[in-house]
Amino acid sequence: MARNQKSIIVGELQALPGERTEGRIPVGEMQDGTSIELPAVLINGLADGKTIYLQAVSDGDELNGVAVIHEILRRVSPDVLRGNIIAIPVVNFHAFHAKQAYSPVDNLKMNRCFPGKADGTSSERIAYYLFNSVVKQADICIDLHQGGVKPMIDEVRVRVSHDHPLHKACFQLAKVFGIGYILDQKGPKGQLAQVAPDIGIPTIDPELGGCHGWNQLSISKGIRGILNVLKAYDFIDGEPEIPSEQFVAHQFASVVSNSGGFVHYQVTLADYVEAGQPIAEIHDVFGNLREVVYSPTDGIFWSQPIYPMVSSGESIGKIGV
Repeated sequence: MARNQKSIIVGELQALPGERTEGRIPVGEMQDGTSIELPAVLINGLADGKTIYLQAVSDGDELNGVAVIHEILRRVSPDVLRGNIIAIPVVNFHAFHAKQAYSPVDNLKMNRCFPGKADGTSSERIAYYLFNSVVKQADICIDLHQGGVKPMIDEVRVRVSHDHPLHKACFQLAKVFGIGYILDQKGPKGQLAQVAPDIGIPTIDPELGGCHGWNQLSISKGIRGILNVLKAYDFIDGEPEIPSEQFVAHQFASVVSNSGGFVHYQVTLADYVEAGQPIAEIHDVFGNLREVVYSPTDGIFWSQPIYPMVSSGESIGKIGV
């Protein structure tokens, strides 16, 4: 096993072989000139190997990924690591402090801003710094997300098209993460999981459920997923725990109510449903049955709104197909 002789450097932070370094990297300024700083942890293994980049809170209300990164950093020390881990638990500074998905400074989602702009808005400048100073050092990227506060299954997303040169590598990375459900669909412009593969870095976008605050079951699946990747790609010893079968969706079908009222679901998240199967009953404000809503297709009941009331023509859930 080759001994590592390379340092990791992000901003003014540096980790020599066998070291763990944590601190903050400046990425901008507030209105009063106060420095905008992101927390970063660098773990440089004693043995040589690849570099993996982990980030979370690209949307400011998606916190499960923070807990996942915290646990990975507790479990993996430089003594057992081959290669390097660069982790930034909170990348969307403004949205995190506002407890919302979009930055209140420029009203942008960080995960629509990559690769960023050096002279752009605050979010675009942060994305530019991360992409050029951190992402480009990595061999693998994992951008931890969730469905905001909306209830959703735990899944992982491949965000490049099927004809992309790195589609196979990204899809394999998603399978190794091993959460059991994969969305294989090209994502919106500006997503890290779409942009990083364009420069040769396999990247995935795990979506760890959806909740206010933290959900321990989703967090535990995220921890297992990253440990699977670390084991499968030879960062640490051990055998990954990968399901023998995983459901792959390529798009979503909306389940739409024709009536306004209150939703009483007949299925739960992750249920396999068939076309024509009852998904929910819609009751009016007096409690009377107004409508039975049926699935438009076969697939997995993937997500649903957070509140159990609906207007006519509004979606009450999505089916992964």
